[in-house]
Amino acid sequence: MELEKTKLDGVFIIKPAIFQDNRGWFSETYSLDSLKKRGIEVFFVQDNHSFSAFKNTLRGLHLQKHPRSQTKLVRCTRGKVFDVAVDLRKNSPTYKEWLGVYLSEKNKDQILIPKGFAHGFLTLTEGTEVQYKVDEHYSPDLERTIKYDDPDLGISWGVENPILSEKDKNAAFLKDLEKEIIS
Repeated sequence: MELEKTKLDGVFIIKPAIFQDNRGWFSETYSLDSLKKRGIEVFFVQDNHSFSAFKNTLRGLHLQKHPRSQTKLVRCTRGKVFDVAVDLRKNSPTYKEWLGVYLSEKNKDQILIPKGFAHGFLTLTEGTEVQYKVDEHYSPDLERTIKYDDPDLGISWGVENPILSEKDKNAAFLKDLEKEIIS
């Protein structure tokens, strides 16, 4: 397992080792010991699995407020996504900056997103599946959603009219949530 630092402190791209033979392949997608050896201690309590039938489905930007904010380990197991993390840690040098990475069933990369970030992804293929681990249980009363096209963030999604849920259509601008969500 390789960990690549990104421009956002605490966000890593994880490249699992892939072992192939005539039968197919095997990969260890998570190892507490491997992460601990690299100074990352996170204990996941829930696995989530999302299916999006259509290309250009956008999910996000989602987060949970303190005290139930979540670290996420995200991977795409079918299809391809453009996955985005937004730094919402008030004292971070990269506050309000975002990072976008491509995750796919082919590259098998994962992104580790720590607490204090908003997260979202855009499907780039039909029938896309995304799986992710979180270190806090889902807490609907602490969940917040930021508009994917918030001009204060300036995320380049590469699509003009994504398919959105009602929750994501009715999301708030960051400036309207900032006082209650910024850690």
